[in-house]
Amino acid sequence: MIDILSQKEGIPAAYPTITGLSDKAMELDQRAIWQRIEAYIAYRWRAREVVWLLEGAEGDNFALPLTPIISLTAEKWENPAWVSVTLSDGSLGYCLTSDGTYRITAQVGGTGSVPAAVAEAFRRLAEYSVEIGERGILSDVPGATSYS
Repeated sequence: MIDILSQKEGIPAAYPTITGLSDKAMELDQRAIWQRIEAYIAYRWRAREVVWLLEGAEGDNFALPLTPIISLTAEKWENPAWVSVTLSDGSLGYCLTSDGTYRITAQVGGTGSVPAAVAEAFRRLAEYSVEIGERGILSDVPGATSYS
């Protein structure tokens, strides 16, 4: 069984632009909204580097949790340095060559358009964020605990 010790995901140079937002929603930090959405999905619409550090045994399979994969390199820790390895395809992902600690570096992300359902989720989250900013606990509406 593989133990994922860490996953470090870079930030893309730019996120997709979503149209149809109110003026106030357009003023929000679009990157923050994208990061919130991406925390719940595996697909990435813009390229960025992701590095996984994991431990496993020979023959274990590592299924990459993000998609689409543009490129991938793998290294195994052979004290005192990382040594490049080639991972073969396994039944559920990439197959580890031997017991040990691995560092997998991938370029993840596509260039395609955002599906309508994701664009709508973005729009709703942006508009909701505006609304809670105006009527939420951080505004000048003392005692307000909900709004509908």
